[in-house]
Amino acid sequence: MKLLILTNNPSRPSFRQRIEIHLETMRNNGVYCQVAKLPSSEPARRSLFKRAANFDGVFLQKKCLNFFDAFYLRKYSKKIIYDFDDAIMYSPKRPSSDRSSHLRLFRRTAKLSDMIIAGNFYLAEHAKRFNDNVQLLPTGLDTKEYELGPCVSDDEKIRLVWIGSKTTLRYLKEIKPALEEIGSHFSNVVLRIICDEFIELEKMEVEKCRWFLEKQAADLTSGDIGLAPLPDNRFTRGKCGFKILQYQAAGLPVVASPIGTNSIYVRDNITGFLVTEVQEWTDRITQLIEDGQLRKKMGRQGRAHAERFDVSVIGKQLAELITKCLQEPVLSKQ
Repeated sequence: MKLLILTNNPSRPSFRQRIEIHLETMRNNGVYCQVAKLPSSEPARRSLFKRAANFDGVFLQKKCLNFFDAFYLRKYSKKIIYDFDDAIMYSPKRPSSDRSSHLRLFRRTAKLSDMIIAGNFYLAEHAKRFNDNVQLLPTGLDTKEYELGPCVSDDEKIRLVWIGSKTTLRYLKEIKPALEEIGSHFSNVVLRIICDEFIELEKMEVEKCRWFLEKQAADLTSGDIGLAPLPDNRFTRGKCGFKILQYQAAGLPVVASPIGTNSIYVRDNITGFLVTEVQEWTDRITQLIEDGQLRKKMGRQGRAHAERFDVSVIGKQLAELITKCLQEPVLSKQ
């Protein structure tokens, strides 16, 4: 079976972790994929959509379609599979508003699809409002990349770790009061930020690790405690918790906000702590700083959880979903 994969940006994390990482597995399961970046001009996109007729199906990753793109992609495609892993039906700047174009574009794209693959339960429930064939598939990762062995630091410092993009750095800023409080009590605690931009703290040293795909696993594995703060709104509830899996694959206990997938991936008091108030952030991080054995115990439990999302598991499930959709009889187009 031949599958045309369309994406706005093949270098973004969601494409890398939900599609690119599984291409070999899909090929081994009889799904031969060709990846194409969506052109910026309308004539070029229309030309690309015409090529869809030469494939058994199209896999559209995260992009929501305008009226004309939707019309021509549906016209030339035998099957359309739509995959998304963020609450793209809401504006991240105005998540409480239903008046933005996000919902309209998402609704149109969801309705024309033969199958939708959603990254978590929250997203799947939104998609079911517009499509009856919605499948749930979490984001996977290669846990072997994080098997670097225990990294023993010779500076005796304990590293709090946060990884993310510059657009989500504002979430880390929300727990600055807790970090400053911890820094005023522990001179050996460091905040390691793995990102393209950074924040400053007055009372705690900040290690600025610029994100590189090749070294992110090493930067995580040499940390001690993973942090995953999130505000509570309709956009953040759609987050698929990938950083939680990264922390856990690296053997780190996690302190996280109980928002969306966080509250499922972090088992409170087993793989880490779920906290809400600033004082809770301070208390639970302090508990882990002071108890090295607890850090190791929770880290081992988290690692076992992350292995359930290994590429060997998720990739096979993705191939099965795609195969099932492509083999089903072609129904009349919407």
